[in-house]
Amino acid sequence: VRMTDRPPSPLLEKLVVVRNGGPQQTVVTELRRVILRGDAPPGTPVPLTEVAELFGVSHIPVREALKTLISEGLVTHRPNSGYTVARMTKQELHEMYVVRAALEGAALTIAAEKATDYERAVTIEANERMAQAIRDSDGAAFQRESRNFHMALVRPSGMHRLLHILEMSWNMIEPVQAMMHVTPDDRAKLNGDHEEMLEAFLARDTARLSAIAQRHNDSVDVAIGTLPTDTGLLTQDS
Repeated sequence: VRMTDRPPSPLLEKLVVVRNGGPQQTVVTELRRVILRGDAPPGTPVPLTEVAELFGVSHIPVREALKTLISEGLVTHRPNSGYTVARMTKQELHEMYVVRAALEGAALTIAAEKATDYERAVTIEANERMAQAIRDSDGAAFQRESRNFHMALVRPSGMHRLLHILEMSWNMIEPVQAMMHVTPDDRAKLNGDHEEMLEAFLARDTARLSAIAQRHNDSVDVAIGTLPTDTGLLTQDS
């Protein structure tokens, strides 16, 4: 079957061809951007030949780029099936949220104690953007700004290796765009936790901050437990 006879992957429509850096890094950066924005949901094909032609490169840098994304948990490859955006079971998604919560918890107390005025202001701004997303009933914006808020809370810790691993754990769950698929009531409840976390963070009340964060993580766990498994976003638990 010729390439032009296949239905195009929706991923191709979202890619922006840029020429910055080497071809492999260019392809990695752009594919990662599209996947993390949720523009290519789990299970979306990543057609090697079409991506190579779009960027005007050979298959080699595209294959290397896809190897990088496989190592990050964003893409999977099966012989005779090609590359697709990685898909998780509901249990795997739950496990990644547990990992994310544990890493965040390890950094929260130190971050609250060390945060500069500028870092505190960044956290306030992230919270305001989340509140706007709630007012706009914009699940995609809430997903994006929730991540920004949580990272703003822990970044002042200065624990760079931990923060790097935390970013990777966020990346692995990002394609699901869970906050787009929970109910508006759940989003509002989770944002209420964010407001309380911010208040404790600004007061440097680390005990209260840790307690609210734990409650928040429990609420997240309940919310993602309601995600359907028949939409293609998640695979059936084995």
